[in-house]
Amino acid sequence: MPFSAILSEAFYFFRNHLLQLAALTLPILMVQVGIQLWLGAEFAAMDPKAPQIGVPHILATLLLFLVFSLLIASLTLFMELRTEGYQPSVFAVLKNSLPFLPWLMVAGVFSGMAIAAPVVLLSALGPLGVIGLGISLYLFARLSYVNFMVVVERLSPLQAIKASFVFSQGVTGRTLLVLLLYFPLVVVGSLISSTVEQAPMVLRLVVESITGFISLYVNVALFRLYRVSRQPA
Repeated sequence: MPFSAILSEAFYFFRNHLLQLAALTLPILMVQVGIQLWLGAEFAAMDPKAPQIGVPHILATLLLFLVFSLLIASLTLFMELRTEGYQPSVFAVLKNSLPFLPWLMVAGVFSGMAIAAPVVLLSALGPLGVIGLGISLYLFARLSYVNFMVVVERLSPLQAIKASFVFSQGVTGRTLLVLLLYFPLVVVGSLISSTVEQAPMVLRLVVESITGFISLYVNVALFRLYRVSRQPA
């Protein structure tokens, strides 16, 4: 299928299920953004030379990881069920997403470490950091399907990482093109966030949650690429 067709189908899916996607993901996004804003305010108030990181900050970070995993699990499960012709309720999707959270969190830790390792290690060698960044982006593309392998194919974390790496071999270029959509969305989101930086916390929460919701289009496009490229077992 042409790459433009994948993006078009993802757009139509996003548009046609806009209200359901909003009802499912916006509450989770608001919790996620709320935690991020609180952590940002806490770190901004710390002495950069001697930051005082306490138990509340650690617990908030773990909760943030959990909430993000719930967002990915519920979004992936919703896309899978709707693609198969089912019409699940928001409550049903959330309820059935919970068993995937431990596996997604473990898979996220291992795949995140693999993606970050090249840029972190090679950055210590000066100019080689650019090479490390390129390797990390390549690994990001190869491991972008781990969540789908966990939720859709019910694989264990290590199996999902291996399956994503094998599957993405034939679609690495198109995966990178999909992931590149994040950059304009991030730039626009940053500009919007900067305009409301001094606004009340509630307004910042709403605005950043909406920009986060719009960026979920990339996940929808990635899922569509996965569906049309995956060969049945």
